[in-house]
Amino acid sequence: MTGRSEKPDAGADAAEAFGDAIDAANKKASDALEMAMRIQADFDNYRKRSQKENEEFRKYATETLISDILGIVDDLDRALLHADRDSHLTAGVNGIRSNLMKMMNSHGVTEIPVAKFDPSVHEALCVVPGEKDGDIAEVFQKGYRIGDRVLRYAKVKVTKRSTEEEGEQKCQES
Repeated sequence: MTGRSEKPDAGADAAEAFGDAIDAANKKASDALEMAMRIQADFDNYRKRSQKENEEFRKYATETLISDILGIVDDLDRALLHADRDSHLTAGVNGIRSNLMKMMNSHGVTEIPVAKFDPSVHEALCVVPGEKDGDIAEVFQKGYRIGDRVLRYAKVKVTKRSTEEEGEQKCQES
């Protein structure tokens, strides 16, 4: 009889071992699923980050080229300033400048407004007496931005409320 009593114990041990094996396999599967979900989330984050970086790169990739073109726009402005207004040549130069500005506007380039001095977008080259502090008296060179990034700071002459003793213009030598 002892042989028969050992068989139920052997079956119980085998069932218990089988149950333990199933539990271990389920835990292993659960761990693998959790790891796969983490990897998927990491990959999604990587894809989103890469897409954002590519968009930023495309947005600012032409920055150097546009900065060089701004020098040409400045030259055209100086030429138009001293040209005969009724000349066909002046009309042609004005048309070229207009086309360049349209092209740059289509790439997100905008001129920086020069109503009130803002040190984040203006570079003060001179300070002159005036009625109010911080007004812009003269623009030496226009400033431009692409999107929210400044391409070139506007170079300006700024007013400062003057007292009786002050009367001299203070300018940087460039």
